[in-house]
Amino acid sequence: MATHAGSWGCTVFGLPELGSGLGYRAELAEMIDQHADRIDWLEVITEHFLFAPADRRERLRALATRFPIVPHGVEMSIGSDSEVDGDYLEALAALVAEIDAPWFSDHLCFTRTDQVALGVLVPLPRTRQTACRLGRRAQRVQDAVGAPFLLENITYYVDLAGPLSEAQFIAEVMENCECHLLLDLTNLDINARNHDFDPLEFLGTIPVERVAQVHLAGGEDSDDGEPSLDTHGEPVPPRVWELLAELVGRTTVQATLVERDRNFPDDPYELLAEIDRARTLLAGSV
Repeated sequence: MATHAGSWGCTVFGLPELGSGLGYRAELAEMIDQHADRIDWLEVITEHFLFAPADRRERLRALATRFPIVPHGVEMSIGSDSEVDGDYLEALAALVAEIDAPWFSDHLCFTRTDQVALGVLVPLPRTRQTACRLGRRAQRVQDAVGAPFLLENITYYVDLAGPLSEAQFIAEVMENCECHLLLDLTNLDINARNHDFDPLEFLGTIPVERVAQVHLAGGEDSDDGEPSLDTHGEPVPPRVWELLAELVGRTTVQATLVERDRNFPDDPYELLAEIDRARTLLAGSV
C-alpha cells in the first residue's frame, strides 16, 4: 500500500519509514501513475529538477502530493578539493523544502575538479585524512540544507591502493558526521566480485545501524574475465536479494528503492514484482 507525503510511518533516528519505492524516470511516468497504489515512494534525480523551468517543478510538486519524494544527486561532488558550491546547496535546500523531502542523498565520490565536470562517479583515495575531511564536509552539507543527508557507496572499476578498505573508509567517514548511509547493494555485489572481497565482511565493518535506505538494481555479469558492470538495465539478481535479506536481519532499514535506467520492461509487473519483493523483505527488518 502506497504512503503519501505527510503520512510517513514510524521513525528510527528521526528518519521516517518510507517502505518500498521506485526511481522516477520519464519512461516510467505512465506506469507510476497507473499503479500508484503499488509504489510507496519515489526517488528523483536532483539535477533534473534543481534549476528546472517552472512547469517541470510544478510536475514535481504534483507528484509530491501523491508520494513521498527523495532527491538523489549525482553532481554534488562532495569529494572534490573545494567546498560544495554554495548556489547548489541553496537551490537544494529550497527543493527539499518545497517537496517536504524526508531526506536527500548523493554519492561518496567526486565528479568534478575546479575546472572540469568529469561526468562519472570517481572513487576517492581511501585514507583516514580523506575520510575525516569528507565526513566533516558532509555534516556541513546536512546543516546547510536542513534535512538528513545520506551518502551512497559507488561502483568502482579501478581499485585505488590505500591503507583502508572501502568498508573501513565508509566507517571512518561516518565517524566524522551525523549523516546516514544509502547502501547500494548492487554496487556492493559488483565491487565484491570485481575486487574479490567478502560482501558479508563489508556489512560487518560498516556501521549498518546508519543504513537508512537501500538501492536495488541489475547489472551485466562477465564470463570472459572482464569486470561485471553496473548498468541499471536488468532485473535485480538473486545475489542482491540475498544481501538485502542479510542486511534486514542485521538492522532496521527505512526504505528500499528499485532503480531502472534503461531496458524498461514492456510488462510493468516486472518492476512492480520487484517492489513487492523488496517490501516483503523490508518487513523483516529487526
